[in-house]
Amino acid sequence: MLTLDAPAPAPATPVRRSSARRRRVAFVVAGVIAATLTAAVIGVAVTGTFSEAVAPFTKLVPFSPTAEDGLIAEGETVTLDDEVPAIARLDPDLRDAMRAAEADAAYDGLSFRVMSGWRSVEYQEWLLQDAIELYASEEVARQYVASPDRSTHVTGDGIDIGPIDAQFWLMTNGSRYGICQTYANERWHYELATDPGGVCPEMKSDAAS
Repeated sequence: MLTLDAPAPAPATPVRRSSARRRRVAFVVAGVIAATLTAAVIGVAVTGTFSEAVAPFTKLVPFSPTAEDGLIAEGETVTLDDEVPAIARLDPDLRDAMRAAEADAAYDGLSFRVMSGWRSVEYQEWLLQDAIELYASEEVARQYVASPDRSTHVTGDGIDIGPIDAQFWLMTNGSRYGICQTYANERWHYELATDPGGVCPEMKSDAAS
């Protein structure tokens, strides 16, 4: 008796449920991101604390500052005459006063090295979050790094100068140009805070004051 071979099974029909499931997962992820964005906006509106509102996104979207953000890379020499954003986007009056001060300091054999000038909002927030991680305390971090809405670097009204002999020269002579050290714990940070030849205001204890 002849045995007929069983017919080959028909090709399996693709299961479309998996693609539907993927779409549902994508919708859920999008919903989570939207909810987090909404929470961030509410956080700014209710508490007014910028860093707290954007903190979740520092983990989701890594940020790496560049020269366009005002970054002066470690080991890079930047002067007050350079056209990099950190210098070019400073308040012109501050930049001119610092140049005049440096010209006179040169008679004492000194030159100024710009350690930091103008910074973007994103760069300032990145520095704050980095300081929080470094000090393991937001309270301590804010003594050295202001939030973007409080930072004079973001507005172009603050500049950090080195080396230490230039800092001491500015402490003694800066007020002749209207330049003042504004934070007691940052001998490198200067702002245009008085009229040329005037008296500098009392320094704040730190950036959180």
